[in-house]
Amino acid sequence: MYLRRTVKRLRFMYNKQAKGTKTQQTKTKLTKSLGFNIDCIQKMLGDSDDVKSHFFSFGQHGNLQGALVYIDGLVNVQTITDTILMPLLRRRFANGEKPSPETLRRTVLCSCDTSLYDTADDLVSGCLSGHTAMIVDGHASGLLMSTKGWETRNISEAQSESVVRGPREGFTEDYRTNTSLLRRRIKNPHFRLEHMLIGRQTKTSVCIAYINGIANEKVIQTVKNRLASLDIDSVMDTGYLEQYIEDAPFSVFPTIGYSEKPDVIAGRILEGRIAIIADGSPFVLTVPMLFTESFQTSEDYYARTIYVSLVRMMRFFAFFLTVFAPAIYIALTTFHQELLPTTLLYTVADAREGIPFTSFFEAFIMIFAYEILREAGIRLPRPVGQAISIVGALIMGDAAVSAGIVGAPMVITIAITAVAGFIVPEQNDSASILRLIAMVFANFFGGYGIAMVFLFMLMHLAALRSFGIPYFETVTPSRDLEDSYIRMPLWTMSKRPRRIAKGNITRRHSVKPPPNGKGGGES
Repeated sequence: MYLRRTVKRLRFMYNKQAKGTKTQQTKTKLTKSLGFNIDCIQKMLGDSDDVKSHFFSFGQHGNLQGALVYIDGLVNVQTITDTILMPLLRRRFANGEKPSPETLRRTVLCSCDTSLYDTADDLVSGCLSGHTAMIVDGHASGLLMSTKGWETRNISEAQSESVVRGPREGFTEDYRTNTSLLRRRIKNPHFRLEHMLIGRQTKTSVCIAYINGIANEKVIQTVKNRLASLDIDSVMDTGYLEQYIEDAPFSVFPTIGYSEKPDVIAGRILEGRIAIIADGSPFVLTVPMLFTESFQTSEDYYARTIYVSLVRMMRFFAFFLTVFAPAIYIALTTFHQELLPTTLLYTVADAREGIPFTSFFEAFIMIFAYEILREAGIRLPRPVGQAISIVGALIMGDAAVSAGIVGAPMVITIAITAVAGFIVPEQNDSASILRLIAMVFANFFGGYGIAMVFLFMLMHLAALRSFGIPYFETVTPSRDLEDSYIRMPLWTMSKRPRRIAKGNITRRHSVKPPPNGKGGGES
């Protein structure tokens, strides 16, 4: 068995190397003929309407010929004029001088980002990324100059993570804008941004961001290996990457974090995590992810400690409520009526009188109706979606009770369940699945079924890992509890999470607040 695996691995490595060698050999080399080179590039791009070729003459008597190739809509034409054409047309070369592209790059052109290539494939790839290719007659090489100028969405408030206090700017779909937002917050020379292209057809720019000396080297290497091993057609969003590189694809719990806010991503990077940025996506991934991250918000670190700790504990309770509230109602009304106070029991029994369905089917109807309304509210235009969600919930709930299909206690239970689910949006998907499982077990086994689901959920969370880090890390007793169920004052959290950060784990040396009465404002 071991010998067979070794042979397969060697065969795979040989085929991959042979494939790479074949690809390298089939690249089209540039020649000294300007017309041939331009025709070759035009054919590789399929003679598309948006591919523009501009021939021009330069030199003292116009004796030198050159051409620019770019894709309309991806470049800034004014940048091409100012940094390429104007310097070339104004420069007077000596009689008989035929400057090479390398000489023009060093002495004439004003573009800061310029690269020299000798194959048409490289020039085509650069044009597809928003660069402009320049070829000079008589030279078998060409230049790629950065002239990107496509329209992008302006930086605005993150829609999925609203805050009352704290920064409001969010990421955009532009790759370089997102990296600059992180650079503005982390002015550290050890902050690394490593670029790669993923996708045979889309060639999407993907970036790995981390702080060298703080992030775990093993996790960094794991991220690089998983991304480098992807051989896929396209990457349209970071959600593609998440599904390809996550540890447990069939788990209901996400093992890769994400955020739309630069301050959140910067904070996680400073704790030792690695961020993954993809061009065209306003959501940035972070690994490894811990279970408690879903219950933390950026505003937790800008508000006062006592209030934040109470709110954070409420989030944990809300998650338990949104998962188990319908199951608890089913268990109490089906198996454990003796646990209800007598007055409440009579009220529930009176409300359920005439209901033709069991508690489980009653809850299933309401959960199904709620999911339909939620999906409709998300997919419809925002003004229409809000109206449909609110009016639909009120009308359907009241009509269902009046028609005797469901009871009023069940409507209240589902309403509490739905509202509690919005408090922890990152775990909303997992809560929806666990809720149905808990309802089924409660219908057959009562309270024992709920206990079984809760126990299995804890066992699964304890066994889950995110890039080698236990998913339940900060829940177990350790020093990291100071930022899990509660949030201790910032001046007490002097160390980074011990299982995430490696090397420099000290993030602040001052561990005591200023003494009372020693403020600088006193005279």
